[in-house]
This record gives sequence, C-alpha cells and structure tokens, in this order.
Amino acid sequence: MQDIVRLDAVRRTFGAVAALDGVDLTVNRGETFGIIGRSGAGKSTLIRSINALEKVDAGRVIVNGQELGSLDESGLNRVRANIGMIFQHFNLLSMKTVFENVELPLKLAGRPRELRSKAVWRMLDLVGLRDKATVYPAKLSGGQKQRVGIARALVSGPSLLLSDEATSALDPETTLSILHLLKDLKASLGVTIVLITHEMSVIREVCDHVAVLDQGRIIEQGEVWQIFGHPRTELTRRLLRTVRPLLPQTLQAQLHSEPLGAKRLLLRLSSAELEREPLLLTRLTNAHWDGRVVHAEIDSVQGHSFGTLTLSLRYRGDQTLAALRAELQPPLDDLEVLGYVGG
Repeated sequence: MQDIVRLDAVRRTFGAVAALDGVDLTVNRGETFGIIGRSGAGKSTLIRSINALEKVDAGRVIVNGQELGSLDESGLNRVRANIGMIFQHFNLLSMKTVFENVELPLKLAGRPRELRSKAVWRMLDLVGLRDKATVYPAKLSGGQKQRVGIARALVSGPSLLLSDEATSALDPETTLSILHLLKDLKASLGVTIVLITHEMSVIREVCDHVAVLDQGRIIEQGEVWQIFGHPRTELTRRLLRTVRPLLPQTLQAQLHSEPLGAKRLLLRLSSAELEREPLLLTRLTNAHWDGRVVHAEIDSVQGHSFGTLTLSLRYRGDQTLAALRAELQPPLDDLEVLGYVGG
C-alpha cells in the first residue's frame, strides 16, 4: 500500500523534555492507525505534527507525498485542506446551528452555496443527524456533538482524518456508537484515520495497526491482533489488562504485589509461547516448579484467536523468575508476573 503519512526520526523537545524522541512511523492509505500511550507520552504532539500545528525540531514529516518542513505557510494550508480533525471536546461554535457548523469549512474555502448545501446534507445523512440541522449545540448530547464534529471534519472530502482522543469525554455506549460510525465512514468514504487514545478498547474496536508510545518513543507497533496476542513490553501488557478478562475475584483477593511471605508466584503466558514451546506445561508442572493451571481464557481480535494461561508456581525466593527464564530455552518473551499468593 502507498503510505499517506510517514515520520522519519522525528524529534520535538520542550525545554529539556523530549515530547517526541526519534519517532519512525508509517500509515498506509485506507487504514485506521491507532497511537496509544499514557498521559504525557507525546501522543498529542505526534498527531499535531502530522498537520504541522506542531513543528518538529528534527526529522521529516511527510503527508500525501509532501514533506511539511519544506513548505511555506501557503503550502502547509494546501496540505491541511486535505486533512480533517476531530477533538475530545468537540470545538463546535455555540452560536451556529448544526448545519452551519458542518458548513463552516466549505464556507471558509469559498465553495458555492449550492455545493455547500449538497455536501452538508450528505454528511448529516451519513452521521444520522439530518433531523438536527437547525438545532444549536447546547441542545445536543455528547454523542451528537461528536457526530457534528465528525461531519464537519469530513465535509470537504479529506483523504486523512485525525482523531485527538475523540471518545474520551463520552460514556462507553456512546463511545461504541461513535467508533462504529468511524468504521462505516472509513468504508464508505475511503478515508484514512489516525487516532490517538489511552484506551485499548478503542484500539481493539476500530484500528488495523497500533503504535505504543512511551516518553516520546514508539516502544512497540504492529497489527492490532499481533499486539493483543503477543505484547512484547510491560507497558503494553498493563494497557491490555483493561480489555482482557479479569482473573476470578477469589483469586484477585489473594494476590499481593510484593513477595513477602509468598509461597507461590502467579504468571500469565500467551498462546504464542505455548505454540513455540509445546512441552512448556509439562516442564512447569513437574515437581521442581509444581505448576498449576488456575485460569485460562480465549480471545479473538480481527478474526484471530489467541489464548492466555495463568499458572501458579512454587515461589523459590528472589531468583525465582531469573531461574525460570534460565531454565526455559529459548527464553520466553511473555512471562508476565501477576503477583504472589501465600498458599
């Protein structure tokens, strides 16, 4: 696929803090690409660099074949005209109706009235708000306001849509409806979407690829099903805990984060490890480790199924994990420590 966005060794600093620290990223035309990370990871700086609202200190940002750093303001405006953006807090004009809010980009671009009207009505139909055309934002729900924001962002027919935490202010049910809308719009309009979020559930619902950002660096990226099925970093595993099935409550109640007085260690393994090491369970359930299966789960993302297995092993002191890794060859990537139990 032809890329629509490419970042090469992008760096942006604020004083002594590197908001972006050597970021390499490629977004292919027609996909939905998610960027996830905790607060302060650099997500907003990254997405703002794609439309040059944030100028980078080093590296290259290329959008639709144009290197943004080489363009003057006129050239940047031409690139921005082909980029839509939706925001967490909607940014609607309170004194304008729904129709007028959606029409605004076309009006500013000097489009004829008849063409503006046709485009606005089409977008209102696509987002399900034709009956709200004469309503003012104050009379809309949060989900309806975001639908107006999406319609306004797409009314001029951009090839790229940027979403800056667009569902963070919405309740879960409304969030799901907005995500389904974005999927439908991508299919019907062929728009490429880059979204930033701190919610793995958003990534799971709509994204094709995902990059995990931490302290200005991409620490992991790939197809969503691969990241969900085989996370390689501790941060990604922590982010995934919000969307993975929880351990039984009785087991959670026994868990401790510190090994004081512990007799057993709880580990989680992915199906990727079990497939690479078909004798793994046999090796862990021998007398030496006294492994016991305490919980198992199967999940599916993007049509790919994967499982995770929670094991209780004999705790043998501070060197337990190091000894386990040394014994299992080749070393396993997905030994996730969940905690310690007393018995």
